[in-house]
Amino acid sequence: MKLKTVFLASVAAVTLPISAMAADMTLRFGHVGNPGSLFEASANAFAECANGRLGDRAEVQAFGASQLGNDRELLQKLKLGQVDFSLPSSVMSSVAPEFGVFEMPYIVQDRDHMRRIQAELGDVFQEAAQEEGYRIIGYFENGFRHITNNIRPITVPADLQGIKLRTPNGEWRVKMFQLYGANPTPMAFSEVFTALQTKVIDGQENPYAQIASAKFQEVQEYLSITGHVYTPGYVLVAESRWQRLPEDVRADLETCGAETQDFVYEHAAKLEEELLQEIRDAGVQVNEADNAAFIEASAPIYEEFASSVDGGADLIERIQELASGS
Repeated sequence: MKLKTVFLASVAAVTLPISAMAADMTLRFGHVGNPGSLFEASANAFAECANGRLGDRAEVQAFGASQLGNDRELLQKLKLGQVDFSLPSSVMSSVAPEFGVFEMPYIVQDRDHMRRIQAELGDVFQEAAQEEGYRIIGYFENGFRHITNNIRPITVPADLQGIKLRTPNGEWRVKMFQLYGANPTPMAFSEVFTALQTKVIDGQENPYAQIASAKFQEVQEYLSITGHVYTPGYVLVAESRWQRLPEDVRADLETCGAETQDFVYEHAAKLEEELLQEIRDAGVQVNEADNAAFIEASAPIYEEFASSVDGGADLIERIQELASGS
């Protein structure tokens, strides 16, 4: 009986690697998106595409809700080899100054405009990332951002006067809201709900997908539709890690970075309609902001970016030219 048990165990040891062997490599994808967020859907779609292509050569595993760290921590962990991919957005403006152009209010008109920017100027952002030790292998999105708060509806910039508003860790977002008269408070996304609930801050600004998935509608009274900034999301990897991956693995990952973008944009557009209604249904008072007033008030930040960032003026001009598809 004992010999039979040993024999069966030996057979299992031989046959299991054929049918249930783990992938040769596990690639960890960390992001800050909560369950139900666009980030979660995007990272999962990328992982599904990658795993379908990679077979047993490698497996991408996605970890959301800041399980592997907040945006800044994930950038560091990429360099240390503790995480393989992350999905930063606004924080990229603190990595290289060129990414700050996406912090300019109302500079990106829509997703088709963003596709043209990526096609015409992608090399500019890739080179900027690589100079800092990173590589972009896909463009996803965080989306068009809107303002929520517990003080008053925001129709024009003056309505933001004195409001304690959480922003991501990026200098241009802070400068923008200082310009509008708010009191911007940089804070990790994972800390925002509690800060709103305990009234440490009055409000925040994010796309509907982040607002709804983080349940901010439970602790906010007003949503003002400003659409003040469109933030891309970048599928990011450390350049050193990228170069150590086999060439065929890199090719499949790049293919999935490109292919998943279509899903991300379609899903994001769908969520915009669904989640605005969900936020309304939670009892949040919704109003349309006066975009022209915000655009007029934003001129100084464009001027500062153009004068302080090397090539900034040309970058702004080229992106604005692409707005019409010319």
